[in-house]
Amino acid sequence: MTEHNAPGAEHRTVLLRGGDVHSPADPFATAMVVERGHVAWVGSEGAADAFATGVDEVIDLEGALVTPAFTDAHVHTTSTGIALTGLDLSAARSLTEALELVRAHTGAHPDGQVVLGHGWDATRWTEQRHPSRAELDAAAGGRPLYLPRIDVHSAVVSTGLLDLVPGITRMAGYHPEGPLTGAAHHAVRAAAHGAITPRQRAEAQRAALARAASLGIGAVHECAGPDISDEEDFTGLLKLAADEPGPRVFGYWAEQVADAKDARRIRELGAIGAAGDLFVDGSLGSHTACLHEPYADAPHTGAAHLDAAAVAAHVAACTEAGLQAGFHAIGDAAVGSVVTGVRAAAERLGLARVRGARHRVEHAEMLTPATIAAFAELGLTASVQPAFDAAWGGSDGMYAARLGAERARTLNPYAALLRAGVPLAFGSDSPVTPLDPWGTLRAAAFHRTPEHRISVRAAFAAHTRGGWRAIGRDDAGTLVPGAPADYAIWRTDELVVQTPDDRVARWSTDPRSGTPGLPNLTPGAELPVCLRTVVFGQTVFLRPNE
Repeated sequence: MTEHNAPGAEHRTVLLRGGDVHSPADPFATAMVVERGHVAWVGSEGAADAFATGVDEVIDLEGALVTPAFTDAHVHTTSTGIALTGLDLSAARSLTEALELVRAHTGAHPDGQVVLGHGWDATRWTEQRHPSRAELDAAAGGRPLYLPRIDVHSAVVSTGLLDLVPGITRMAGYHPEGPLTGAAHHAVRAAAHGAITPRQRAEAQRAALARAASLGIGAVHECAGPDISDEEDFTGLLKLAADEPGPRVFGYWAEQVADAKDARRIRELGAIGAAGDLFVDGSLGSHTACLHEPYADAPHTGAAHLDAAAVAAHVAACTEAGLQAGFHAIGDAAVGSVVTGVRAAAERLGLARVRGARHRVEHAEMLTPATIAAFAELGLTASVQPAFDAAWGGSDGMYAARLGAERARTLNPYAALLRAGVPLAFGSDSPVTPLDPWGTLRAAAFHRTPEHRISVRAAFAAHTRGGWRAIGRDDAGTLVPGAPADYAIWRTDELVVQTPDDRVARWSTDPRSGTPGLPNLTPGAELPVCLRTVVFGQTVFLRPNE
């Protein structure tokens, strides 16, 4: 990809030509003009000649693909940066290997601060068990150590960290040897994250946003809240994103709203909604997702944090204040509570007002035909993470271990959601699963349960335009004249059209189809490489030597 620069204003007029531009305005576009941070024109190579002498910059795409930048609709930015720059256990294949990584990390960072790790998953380890406190104490050399499970809904900790939390043994979710959950987990997480200095936090945030930009992600939805981070972390991130080039950050603060005063406080923090991880339940991996029937591998049904009445009160207060509401709900009982509560709010305020607020549900994994229909009726956006199925789906995955194969097959039914007309927004829940937009599309198109697969085109829409619609914006996430110039340039192979039916899995685009092509995401095929990411007309990532 070659570039010809000309001096000009901060927002220069740019012509991109000689590639493929993914645009519904012209399915075979090869050129695009950007002016004042917006798409000004999309069209053919021949027509591009008319613009060539009147622009400040010409980018020769040399056959590269231009798409809208991705939006990751569920991210924990600081935790993602800590995972990128700190102790990452996600690749450990055994408990022994994980403990050795802890030992090596603490030895390499002998400054006495709290050790923060991430990503362990005992279901992937040969020993099939979590580390004991004695093992952690030995590996950490007596240092305070916080190791959340990969789903971040439970954690194992060292004695040194417990000593920093007075009264921890009396808190709900405390277990003498097992992972901490609930209030006990929130308390040790607060103690661990409270030890991070402002400089460390800013460095972690920059690392996470830089990684996102390098992957063609132009916007992230930060899902924060008092049980996840703290106000200083949240407001610091929003300020950093506003002051420095990088992906846009739209912040959600997951705190219950009772009245207009609460809603005003949410807005004063800089949040666009009282949504994100407002926990109705926990996670399947930690046995804390709330189910109607007991787990297959545990004699209980998980944990409920909010009931339908609390959901209704929050949704009603947010709707009346003109604020978006939302919840974290994974288990079928939790999703049922959300639906019952939102419907009660709609009966009180009117269905049109509730639908118009575009309230959202994070994860929404265990759905039934009835709850899917309710999502469509109530205008709820499903903010979902296809990489969860890639990581834990299948007949021998964690879902099947927790729920049994029959219930596990019902999880993450993206095709049924689309058929019902439920808006989808794709995300990663990073650092739970990595920032990886094309991998996310692949996971949705090649879902481990075939009947839940969707087309690459539908998945792409959910990861671009869907993220913008989830924040109430219908004018972005697509490359058409007037849209914000948030785009990415990719090196990729031949473009194809893929559907979830193997009999017509892909065919080359031609004028008869009228459908713009996308990269081949068949498992085993190489994923596209990001060459450049642009946000509001400004380059925020440029691959070296391109």
